[in-house]
Amino acid sequence: MTILLAYDGSDDAKAAIAFAGRMFPGHDTVVLTVWERLAMTTARASAGLMMTIDTSPVEEEAIDKAMNALVAQGVEQARAAGLEARPRRVPDATAVWATIVDVADELDAELIVTGTRGLGGVKSLLLGSTSDRVLHHARRPVLVVPGPGTDG
Repeated sequence: MTILLAYDGSDDAKAAIAFAGRMFPGHDTVVLTVWERLAMTTARASAGLMMTIDTSPVEEEAIDKAMNALVAQGVEQARAAGLEARPRRVPDATAVWATIVDVADELDAELIVTGTRGLGGVKSLLLGSTSDRVLHHARRPVLVVPGPGTDG
């Protein structure tokens, strides 16, 4: 069984890793971090900066380094939770949820595990949460784990 764990560094993603470790100890797990290109372009535009499609080599290097560190953090947490984890990081093509679903299909993952809310904040209120879209578009089981302090 291969489990795909969506990881963005949020407390909810960390709770999802801990839960998956308790439920599926020793299972093969891919920790997926998705780089949101659209979010970076939107952030530039909202700051009044000229929108560019390409990033500079310095920006690319900084993003690459940050994404490597983030996915490594997720893998470390997954291994500490008892999972056989390996990293995967991917830039999104259209949306984070679609990238998660596509990678799950590519890996033929038997389960996708995600937290209820990520670091999207206001964006998730406007566009719908990533976990909700993964749940409704995936062609395989999805486990959505509530984060710490979530009522209900």
